[in-house]
Amino acid sequence: MTSVRVVPATAERWPQLGRVFGPREKNPASCWCQRFRRHDEATNRDALRGEIQQADPPVGLLAYLDGDVVGWTRVVPRSTLPRIVEHRALARILDDDPDAWWVSCFVVRREHRGSGIGVALLEAAADWAAQHGASVLDGHPVDTDGLARIPSPSAVFTGTLAMFRRAGFAEIGRTYPTRPVMRRELLHR
Repeated sequence: MTSVRVVPATAERWPQLGRVFGPREKNPASCWCQRFRRHDEATNRDALRGEIQQADPPVGLLAYLDGDVVGWTRVVPRSTLPRIVEHRALARILDDDPDAWWVSCFVVRREHRGSGIGVALLEAAADWAAQHGASVLDGHPVDTDGLARIPSPSAVFTGTLAMFRRAGFAEIGRTYPTRPVMRRELLHR
């Protein structure tokens, strides 16, 4: 595979982000990476657009392959995601570290799934979080080996256990038999 280039999702790159979201791009009410947030915007797409235009540092990263955008991930301080912070099962596992960051979702264009784009995004997310003072990067992927059948892509938007392991994350607990909490310790850069 040609090397993947991962860059911050800045305001200038907003039009390209829609290409990653594919058919959902036409539906402003679809998730648009808002599942773990709260907002007052008319649509989830408007909420993400506002974040992309105003956030410093950017709230996500985009992956490019041969100059074409192919993937997205949100990576932010954990404290900015109320539905993670207030999640009772996660609270039993996570410490109260104000410098902890969270990688909450991945979107990879259909034709590029299974080609390492998610791992490239995850590795870049760890670097991005470290550059911005994070102590750890956590995530809550799906252990697909424990599922009865192959999950739909929308069921693994938080990533897979195999992907996190390939990116150097270690399991710190589980909220459910198929839902590990994964952590990568970071050195501030």
